[in-house]
Amino acid sequence: MLRIAVPNKGSLSETAAEMLAEAGYAGRRDPRALNVLDPRNDVEFFYLRPRDIATYVGSGALDVGITGRDLLLDSGSTAVEIASLDFGDSTFRFAGPAGRFTSHEELAGVRVATSYPGLVGDFLAKSGVTAELVKLDGAVESAVRLGVADAVADVVSTGSTLRAQGLEIFGPVILESSAVLISAKQDLPGITTLQRRLQGVLVARQYVLMDYDLPAALIEAASVITPGLESPTVSPLRDSEWVAVRVMVPRSETNHVMDRLYDLGARAILVSPIHAARI
Repeated sequence: MLRIAVPNKGSLSETAAEMLAEAGYAGRRDPRALNVLDPRNDVEFFYLRPRDIATYVGSGALDVGITGRDLLLDSGSTAVEIASLDFGDSTFRFAGPAGRFTSHEELAGVRVATSYPGLVGDFLAKSGVTAELVKLDGAVESAVRLGVADAVADVVSTGSTLRAQGLEIFGPVILESSAVLISAKQDLPGITTLQRRLQGVLVARQYVLMDYDLPAALIEAASVITPGLESPTVSPLRDSEWVAVRVMVPRSETNHVMDRLYDLGARAILVSPIHAARI
């Protein structure tokens, strides 16, 4: 039985649970449940703090887990990333009092507050910078104002929270993070099935199915607009001068593609969601 670690709370929890449900796995009904058996799929889920998942998986106590790339790297675990799950995006940057720092090299010998000392320490070490890291579990932005640190390293989205504390971003991006699937036992057969199913969920979320009718003489031009993953499916219609086309299209480009097809001469353009896929 495959043992899978899932975030029990935080920004990764809800989307991870949704993806697993869409992939055909059982989920927990009681939010307080610590584990859930799914005998039909021969798996057992363990709901853990996101920060602890890499440690459990790396130790071999659990076979595979969903966590953030930042948490994996910060943990020092022997587990490795085996797939990106395309959600939970975050960016790590340095920030300090306005006008004080222009480069991360200037952090040598100063105090840097962060919730990710392993991640930040490795980044600075690779740059040849030795700083005093101050570990905090939250509210890192307040560390400079409260005199605990001279600079911070934290997750940044718009930067508005940092600016509210009189801080400005400087230096390079420390890490672009997102949710990932991790394991230390990649040869287990259940992991391959899990990866394939989650990849199918990602495809279903990223693409739609598009059907349209088109004059047969225009099929080559239409194939440039909608090439599909391999090639479009083209079927004859009762009117021999027309064909029916079915193709997968990136969801984000749906309306632009429809506009171009209509201008080309396509009609009866229909778009349908994809609920599951195997590519």
